[in-house]
Amino acid sequence: MPLSDLRIWLYGTLASLIAGLATVIGAIPVLFMKKELSQKNMDLLLGFAAGVMLAATMFSLILPSLDLGGIVITIIGILAGAIVIDLFDRFSPHEHFLKGHEGPDAVKLKKIWLFVIAITLHNFPEGMAVGVSFGGGMISNGISIAIAIGLQNIPEGTATAFSFLQANYSKKQSFFWTLLTGLVEPLGGLLGASLVVLMEPLLPFFLSFAAGAMLYVISDEIIPETHSHGNEEIATFSLIFGFLLMLALDVAFG
Repeated sequence: MPLSDLRIWLYGTLASLIAGLATVIGAIPVLFMKKELSQKNMDLLLGFAAGVMLAATMFSLILPSLDLGGIVITIIGILAGAIVIDLFDRFSPHEHFLKGHEGPDAVKLKKIWLFVIAITLHNFPEGMAVGVSFGGGMISNGISIAIAIGLQNIPEGTATAFSFLQANYSKKQSFFWTLLTGLVEPLGGLLGASLVVLMEPLLPFFLSFAAGAMLYVISDEIIPETHSHGNEEIATFSLIFGFLLMLALDVAFG
């Protein structure tokens, strides 16, 4: 069903908001579980999230970009998206739960803000991907990637909340900060939807740009973190399962 410009803005923002709030579903267990989540289970959850993101990137961003703009535009967009996120990653001070500090030193920033910046760098491209995917006036592609991002946000929310807990934040603080990280995504969704509305001829580029940003996050952040504790096998098969689940959903939603 074709969408007007206003509805692309509305659908892109709302869909990214819903996908972002799925993070809260994943964070709920942190309020009730007495034991911390094991590292093995965290790697399993993040591996699943990576598989879903990888499938969504391929089927809902790269393939439509190829269909609309061809191989050259798609390659340029992927490279541009990866480079931009790499620059943010390199020059924004932030703290990873496992990789530690990256970017310039920022001794005046509390560690919690360094964590939040890191997760923001992760979640913003996801929201942008949702917003961009409603471009071209078609709703099915947008719904598909919104479902994918929402699905991967649930286990990611669980892992994020328990990571805050392991960093000595209280259960309520862990839940609250995880909620805020999910609310970054509608900002990305609004930006993505705005770009394709204002510059619709560049839709293939924006689709592949979002894909490049997602690929960078998957390869630079998620996979290395799931392969850092001797759980490579279970993380790998979890990634494959997430990929196959998203493949099946993509076929089901056409």
